[in-house]
Amino acid sequence: MDRFDSLQLFTRIVELSSFSRAAAVLNIPRATATHAIKELENRLGIRLLERTTRHVRPTVDGQAFYERCVFVLSELDDAESSLRHVASNPQGVLRVDMHGTHATKIVLPRIDEFRARYPGIELTASGGDRLVDLVQEGVDCVVRAGTPRDSTLVARPLAVMPQTICASPDYLKRFGTPRTPDDLASHQVVKFFSSTGSSSFPLELIIDGQIRSFDLDGWMAVNDAESYVVCALRGCGLIQVPRYHIEEALDDGRLVEVLRDCQSPGLSVSAMYPHHRYLSPRVRVFIDWLSEVYRDRFGALPGDYREAT
Repeated sequence: MDRFDSLQLFTRIVELSSFSRAAAVLNIPRATATHAIKELENRLGIRLLERTTRHVRPTVDGQAFYERCVFVLSELDDAESSLRHVASNPQGVLRVDMHGTHATKIVLPRIDEFRARYPGIELTASGGDRLVDLVQEGVDCVVRAGTPRDSTLVARPLAVMPQTICASPDYLKRFGTPRTPDDLASHQVVKFFSSTGSSSFPLELIIDGQIRSFDLDGWMAVNDAESYVVCALRGCGLIQVPRYHIEEALDDGRLVEVLRDCQSPGLSVSAMYPHHRYLSPRVRVFIDWLSEVYRDRFGALPGDYREAT
């Protein structure tokens, strides 16, 4: 039994004048209560209770200790109550970083809902595709697509986004429309490189239950999602992106989906925050809200992606 529980037990024994009744109220065995008080007296080096066959009463030192315990426990209750209020009504500035399309197409179109729910939070949102040093830049959490690679961050999965391979009608007119995965060998892609310098982002398809990668040549390379789509619109090559990003272009024919009979693997997206940082109420409620937003847009997470509880 920890010190807090021991203090609670001691005050109940004094107030009820009984080990048995106090143990019953706290739902613990009487033997546990007796042992805990003996340990408390040994630790303090004083006798706190006088025990007879009919009564239990505090000693002079025990009475003084009881009064201090009541004060301490009362202060702790007040502190916990104030924190519960903070947790249910979080206040202050929340700094988040999101890739541009996640901000403009998914999160910000519903940000008024977050404000209505948590009016005490001031939100500062930055964007881009570069890596962010959360600690150095004072960012509370980031939203990122792909498999998290930074072991210093805690990743909470939000969704798995369906992807598609597409190109402009002009590109397909010049190079032909691939009908099978093997046809990709004669095609070009718009290359994508990350802020770390990595440019190995091949096209991927699920074939016979396995993910198969296709490394294709290309003459254009970019490092942000908007430029990636613009290059595809201008006929620079095939791209593979989450479908939500190009829905309008697919609907109006500016981009054409290819290999529709082949499934692209889904792209995971997660909210991430520093491992060593206490998850403040502001961050917690924002991530919980993000989970709702992404679930409404992309459906519930597959079992393999859900967090253990």
